[in-house]
Amino acid sequence: MPASSRQVTAQDILPHSDYALQRKARRAALLPAKRLRRIALGPHCTFYFECYETMLFQIQEMLLTEKGGPEQLADELAAYNPLIPQGRELVATVMFEIDDPLRRATILGQLGGVETHLFLQIGEARVAAAPETDVERTRDGKTSAVHFLRLGLTDAQAAAFRDPAVVVMVGCDHPRYGHLAVLAQDTRTELAKDLD
Repeated sequence: MPASSRQVTAQDILPHSDYALQRKARRAALLPAKRLRRIALGPHCTFYFECYETMLFQIQEMLLTEKGGPEQLADELAAYNPLIPQGRELVATVMFEIDDPLRRATILGQLGGVETHLFLQIGEARVAAAPETDVERTRDGKTSAVHFLRLGLTDAQAAAFRDPAVVVMVGCDHPRYGHLAVLAQDTRTELAKDLD
C-alpha cells in the first residue's frame, strides 16, 4: 500500500478472540520498530513516531480492553487514523513524561506553547512541527503532557533524510526547554519507511 494512502479499516481489525490469541506475538514483533521510533529529547520529552503498524496495534488494544462494539471501532478509527503518516511526512506523539505530579505541574506550567517550538533538523534545513489544531494544548501558560505533531518534508528533505552523510535531529527551541537529539541511522532507516 502506498505511504500516501495508509489507513486502518474495519477489515484490518481482528475479532477479539483471534486478537487475544495473537496479542503477545504481535506485541513482540512490533517492539523492535517501536524502540527505534522512540526518541528521548532532553530529560522529560519523548517523541514517539507513529506508523500504520503502531496505530493498528493501538486500535486493537483499545477494542480488546474496552469492548465497545461497532460504535467504539468507528471512534477509534477516527481518532487514530490521523496519526498515520501520509507520504512525505512523519507523525509523532510527543509526551512530557514526569512521574511526580507536583514536579510535572511545575515543569508543564513553564512550557506554554512548546508545541510550536518542536522541529526536525535535516542538515541545514529545519522542518517546523505542525501541532494538531482541534484541541488547545496550552491553557493559562501551561502546556499539555501530550502533543500530536506532523512534520511535512519536501522531496529534497526526504532525500536528505535518507542520506547517511546528513545529520538529522529532533529539537525544541522553547526558551525553557532547549534540546537536540541526533537520530541514529537505524532509526532513520525505520522512519524512512513512512516516506513515499
